Amino acid sequence: MEYIDYYKTLGVDKDASEEEIKKAYRKLARKHHPDLNPDNPEAGRIFQQINEANEVLSDPENRKKYDQYGKDWKHAEQFEEAKRQQSAYGSHAQYEGNPFGGGQHYTYSGDSDDFSDFFSSMFGGRGGGRQSRFRGQDIHAKLEVTLTEAYSTHKQTFTVNGQNIRITLPAGIENGQEIKLAHYGGPGVNGGPKGDLYITIGIKNDTNFTRKGNDLYCDVPLDLYKAMLGGEQVVETLGGKVKLKIAPETQNEVTVRLKGKGFPVYKQEGAFGDLYITWQIKLPTNLSGKEKELFQQLSEER
Repeated sequence: MEYIDYYKTLGVDKDASEEEIKKAYRKLARKHHPDLNPDNPEAGRIFQQINEANEVLSDPENRKKYDQYGKDWKHAEQFEEAKRQQSAYGSHAQYEGNPFGGGQHYTYSGDSDDFSDFFSSMFGGRGGGRQSRFRGQDIHAKLEVTLTEAYSTHKQTFTVNGQNIRITLPAGIENGQEIKLAHYGGPGVNGGPKGDLYITIGIKNDTNFTRKGNDLYCDVPLDLYKAMLGGEQVVETLGGKVKLKIAPETQNEVTVRLKGKGFPVYKQEGAFGDLYITWQIKLPTNLSGKEKELFQQLSEER
C-alpha cells in the first residue's frame, strides 16, 4: 500500500493541535468538494484523501498509531503484541510467528539492535528495506447441523467473511468438535500466508433419540396386549426400520439393546454404537362396556 502523508494532505505540521487539524480539514473540504467542482475530475479523489486524513488525525488514538507506524497504523495492535512477546523472550529473540493470533514462536539470532531494525523495515518511509511477512489471523466460525445429517458423511456449504466454503463432514461427528481448515483464515500481511479457519460443529437434535457418545437411547410405546401376549413390534432407527420380537409378559420400562444400531463411530468405517430401546407400555383408554367386563373377569381370575 502506498504511503500517504496525512499531515501533508491537510497542510499542517506534525505537532498541529486538534483545532488546527479540524480547521484545515474544513477549509480543504469546502475547496475540493465534488459538488463545487463539477468540471474537475480530480476533485473527488482529492476530497477522498482529505476525508481519509481527517478520519485518522482527528482521532487521538488513531493519530498516535499513525505517528508511530505510518501506513501500517491499522496493524498497530498486532505489532505491539509482537513487541511484547519479543521482549518476554529476550533481546536476541527474532519474531517468526503470527502477531494476529495463534502460533507465535521465536528463534534466537542476531544482535540486540535487530529488533528495532526488524520493525522499522516494515513501515514505508521509515528506513526502507525488505518488508517482513506476517501470517494472517485465524478465524473461528460455528456450523450447525442436525443429528440426522451427522449420522451420514455429507457435504456442507457455508459462508465465512463473504467466502463460500464447501466441506465434507464425516459421519459420527461430535457436538462441539472443531475442524481446522488450513489457509482459509484472514489474509497475510506483506504477502505472508493466510491464517487458518477453525469450525466448531453444533449438532441440533431433530430426532426422538438421545445420543451419548456413539450410543443412542429411545423410549418406544408398546400396547398392553402385545406386552402381555407377546408378538412383533416395528421400531425406527436412524438407519431404517427394524422388526423386534416381543416376549410375553414384557414389563414396563424394560430396555433392550440393539447392537450396532446406534451412531456411527467418527472416521471408523462400518463401526457403530448400540441402540437402547426402553418399552413404555400404554394402558388402554375409553374402554367399552364389554372390555370393562373382561378386565373385571381377569381381575377376579387372578
